[in-house]
Amino acid sequence: MNYVITGPESSGKTTLSQLLAKHFGLMFTTEYAREFLERLGRNYVYSDLLTIAKEQFRRQEEAKKTGNEICFDTDLLTIKIWSEVKFGQCDPWIHNHLLANKDFLYVLCYPDFPWQPDPLRENPENQLELFELYKAQLEKLNLTYIVVKGSLRERLEAVTSLYTQ
Repeated sequence: MNYVITGPESSGKTTLSQLLAKHFGLMFTTEYAREFLERLGRNYVYSDLLTIAKEQFRRQEEAKKTGNEICFDTDLLTIKIWSEVKFGQCDPWIHNHLLANKDFLYVLCYPDFPWQPDPLRENPENQLELFELYKAQLEKLNLTYIVVKGSLRERLEAVTSLYTQ
């Protein structure tokens, strides 16, 4: 099984991605946006999101070529929502490549963790609104997903229980 862990900022995506990868022995791909933004040296602009999306996509496609099962810490869906919320638009390239992971299970993290301040995070006040945007997009795109809530252990158990039913 392959996974994309998605959801609003500070909802436990990276930690859950790492736990799932370790638990199932999956290849793990990180979120490129963080790496890009940490070394940018200026405020990001709309065109930076396409740069981020293309590199995230390239890395994910390379991971798929290995034939290993994979856990992605976010994908183009996150960049699409981020772009639309921040700039009111999304580059057509992102739309055209959005369904590259349509056969993956999307794990949508509910924002019930305490907000963790981080210089790269921008939305402490509207996590639930963003969660609903993610959910609506997953449904609109007809992607297979589950919502996980609670502690990291509860989230991990929600995913692993899919294989014990």
